[in-house]
Amino acid sequence: MPRLPHPTPEELRRDPLPLRGRTALVTGASRRGGIGHAVARRLAAYGASVYLHHHVPHDAEQPWGADRPEDVLASVRDAAGDPGARIVAGPGDLADPAVPAELVGRAAHALGGQLDILVANHAQSGFDGSLDEIDAAMLDRHWSVDTRAVLLLVQAHARSRPPGPGGRVVMMTSGQDLAGGMPGEIAYALQKGALASITRSLSTTLAERGITVNTVNPGPVDTDYLTGESYDAVAARFPSGRWGMPDDPARLIAWLATDEACWITGEVITSEGGFRR
Repeated sequence: MPRLPHPTPEELRRDPLPLRGRTALVTGASRRGGIGHAVARRLAAYGASVYLHHHVPHDAEQPWGADRPEDVLASVRDAAGDPGARIVAGPGDLADPAVPAELVGRAAHALGGQLDILVANHAQSGFDGSLDEIDAAMLDRHWSVDTRAVLLLVQAHARSRPPGPGGRVVMMTSGQDLAGGMPGEIAYALQKGALASITRSLSTTLAERGITVNTVNPGPVDTDYLTGESYDAVAARFPSGRWGMPDDPARLIAWLATDEACWITGEVITSEGGFRR
């Protein structure tokens, strides 16, 4: 096989809108304090058309409460780098096994007929516990949302997109395989571990279709779920003295969606600012 030529000077220069003309679905983009919102803003800022998935009832039952979808949508639209990009949003309960494929189809239709980028950011919060506390209902709830829905989203994305370069899948894990694990969140850790484990298999499966698959562990991120002394104790374990902010993993995820990251696939990437475990 002949060697590829060196990039031309023009090819080496960065496009300020590297995702112009691309389309993306970001799940779990329902709170302005969350990672999904930050990812959607970054993708939009890079020129992509973006569909924001939300499930307000999930956030409404959490201590941090729900955000108004129209406010989240307005924030992402404000960040759009391409005036012609489409920024839309819609609901979906991903615990329902029929919803992932329906959501992918709806997003592709709303964004012009094809979906290029899937960021499976959503997760089930709460309804978890230690080994002594968990039960079958907790395990099933996390499985249906955190793992089954992600795999069905990836399946639908792969089926809906004609083979060719530029396809991207980014999943989210949570550091459950690192020192200490997550003994107080057994159901959540189990399902996030499954996503990390399946990353290489999915990347191999989808490589010939031009889709890269990577998983990101963002480390502790300040998404408004912790305050007080506990918050300060976590901040002290970062060399910078601060928590990760939602835009920290969002920058990595947005880069993985660009052509610059076309050679990166099958990786579980930890991005947590040197957090000392």
